[in-house]
Amino acid sequence: MQDERRPVLSVEEALERILATVRVLEPERVPILEALGRVLAEEVVADRNIPPLPNSAMDGYAVRAADVARVPARLRVIAEAPAGRLCPVEVGPGSAVRIMTGAPIPAGADAVVPFEHTRVVQDSSCPTADEWIEVLRETRPGANVREAGEDVRAGQVVLTPGRVLRPQEIGMLAALGRTEVAVVRRPRVAILATGDEVVPPWETPGPGQIRDANSYTVAAQVRRYGGIPLILGVARDEETLIREGVRRALAERADLIVTSGGVSIGDFDLVKQVLAAEGEMRFWSLNMKPGRPLAFGVVGGVPLVGLPGNPVSAMIATELFVRPAVLKMQGFTEWPWPELRARLTDPIVRKDGRRHYLRVRLRETPDGWEATLTGDQGSGILSSLVQADGLAVIPEDVDHLPAGAEVRVLRI
Repeated sequence: MQDERRPVLSVEEALERILATVRVLEPERVPILEALGRVLAEEVVADRNIPPLPNSAMDGYAVRAADVARVPARLRVIAEAPAGRLCPVEVGPGSAVRIMTGAPIPAGADAVVPFEHTRVVQDSSCPTADEWIEVLRETRPGANVREAGEDVRAGQVVLTPGRVLRPQEIGMLAALGRTEVAVVRRPRVAILATGDEVVPPWETPGPGQIRDANSYTVAAQVRRYGGIPLILGVARDEETLIREGVRRALAERADLIVTSGGVSIGDFDLVKQVLAAEGEMRFWSLNMKPGRPLAFGVVGGVPLVGLPGNPVSAMIATELFVRPAVLKMQGFTEWPWPELRARLTDPIVRKDGRRHYLRVRLRETPDGWEATLTGDQGSGILSSLVQADGLAVIPEDVDHLPAGAEVRVLRI
């Protein structure tokens, strides 16, 4: 068992150790729409030019630029070129083809004149069935023509591994004819609550009992960040039952195990004992509030994070430590918090030398953001998180802040 006199870790030290332990998972192939927001795990190479042929960038007339170097220039319209079909005629001197946006440029043409730069006329010397136009503006070679491969060339590496796939990448995959793509697999996260006092949400609590909120809070957080939550239920405060719960997580092929409760120093805080007996304990105490008792280790080759039992501590610790781990497993290399600076509307006094994460409600004013504490900051007050949209971070070496002081706030 780990020496309980060992100094507690900082938030940064704990996160560094967790991230050094978790690994990026292997790839899996999924339909491209299911790849949205996930990390690409293969190189994507274009199999053809996009566009495949020179085509018109707008509705107008395909012409020879030499014929419209001086204007007005009169041309005979000899055919029409709709999108999706090759034009069967060649544009010769003095002729034009009516063309639609996206249609391949006919042979002989090297420019497109928009409709609005022309007018339809009738040439009395020619049959009345012919359509004639006058081009009113000079047009250079290549005007309004999209060249073959202008977007993507055959053989070009279009997307590289590690890219987070957004809607535009999904569209590119479709344009390249890809219906599936390899992305990093989503982690399976087993979630186990512990404690004699904890019952499932569908049960009526007895005297001294509470419903299991932690499993569902953590599962929602895991799902929000791309993981697959596996809720294992509640294990009573018996070492054998907690051991069975951990083994069930391994049998479910969990990539990460998260427990809540049982990581303090009480007689019935058994998660640390099970972790030490079944695997390896890495640390179990942090210099933060709420969330000081947090265990981390490895069991059966799978990382295990033992959260505190109090609901506020469990949620904040999940945000700080489980969230980055889940994201790293999916191949992400960055997991920044959305944050801002805000002025406190309440004074803060504390003298315990720990980093505090205070629940605050944010309000934008003409002079910037204000942060107001959401009442009781006890680690068991889940409603204080319901009312909050930010966590004000109070550094370890600060014991007093007056109202109006500026602090860093993490958005939640």
